[in-house]
Amino acid sequence: MKLLLPAIFVSVGSAFVIPSSHQPLSSSLQVVSDLFVDETRASVSKYYGEELKGSDDLKTNACSTAASPPKYIQDCISNIHPEVVAKYYGCGLCLPQYPLEGATVLDLGSGSGRDVYIASQLVGPKGKVVGVDMTDEQLEVANKHLDYHTEKFGFSNVEFKKGYLENLADLNLEEGSFDVIISNCVINLCTDKEAVLKECLKLLKPGGELYFSDVYSNRRVPKVLQEDEVLWGECLSGALYWNDFENLARKVGFADPRLVEDAPITVQNADIERLFSESGHDALEFYSATYRLWKMDLEPHCEDYGQAVIYKGTMDRYPSGWLLDKHHFFETGKIHPVCGNTWNMLEKSRLKDDFEFIGNFDKHFGIFEGCGSTMPYDSQEASSGKGESTGGCC
Repeated sequence: MKLLLPAIFVSVGSAFVIPSSHQPLSSSLQVVSDLFVDETRASVSKYYGEELKGSDDLKTNACSTAASPPKYIQDCISNIHPEVVAKYYGCGLCLPQYPLEGATVLDLGSGSGRDVYIASQLVGPKGKVVGVDMTDEQLEVANKHLDYHTEKFGFSNVEFKKGYLENLADLNLEEGSFDVIISNCVINLCTDKEAVLKECLKLLKPGGELYFSDVYSNRRVPKVLQEDEVLWGECLSGALYWNDFENLARKVGFADPRLVEDAPITVQNADIERLFSESGHDALEFYSATYRLWKMDLEPHCEDYGQAVIYKGTMDRYPSGWLLDKHHFFETGKIHPVCGNTWNMLEKSRLKDDFEFIGNFDKHFGIFEGCGSTMPYDSQEASSGKGESTGGCC
């Protein structure tokens, strides 16, 4: 199936239009752009609301999580209504792994509500979780079981809203009110990723973070694949080239995107693999990846100020060490040299009390040794233990 757009002469994404002699070119382009957005939203909503009855109906493994979650997350899932769990579509664990008691959390593309109800248990009765989704059928499932979860958890701290991630301002959410924004394999389905990231930056508290999983590619997805309706629904056509994403995040104001974990997506669908091959794009690869983007003043590169931190081992679930991102595991009691950005991520966030801080910003020693710019994701060989990761950072 294709996303059907009107044939036009002026290129806009994957569409072409013949502007009317009575209509300015800019107006014609806006009409086509709006049409593309509307049709894509309708297509995605139909796919997740009507065509998919459960995770087993997915045609690839792009929108599904391969790794088992930690035991405390499994315990949370066991308390969630089976219908909510059955309609879960996600590509990672998009909940930051530190204490969330009392936090306010926003879930973008919350679907049937699985991650909202996990977060509800983690933030507790003094916290709050808001889920946003555009698909009526998914929201119906999420709302249908509100009372079930209130009784199960012993408190009510959840709310679901219908809306588009590019237009969160329409939902009257208070700016600067969320400690954490999460999203599980949904932002790739949006046609305007920049608008989504801008909205997130506005809604986060200073020191808060956007912690989310999504699908990325090793090169830009060609137009012929962007037009495929099923590939959009399967989280592939809308995937950003990884470097475009990191540059976009920096442009919006998330100065130092941090990759937490990643894994190659093998697709595992003969028809889709044939489509890639016949269109001449066999070399196109996809990855599920979890990033954390902090709302704080950070430098565009990892600068060395001779600083170090010590993790105290004070987080209940992580007595031996704690993982900030793919290149930063802090073993309890050990002195870890860090760049200025990493220092700030720990010192200006909810993590401050769990670390000791050595040094200051009085003297600059240049770029932090070891920072690289190659693709940060592990290849299929590396992820299976047959190769090494090419990524590098402070």
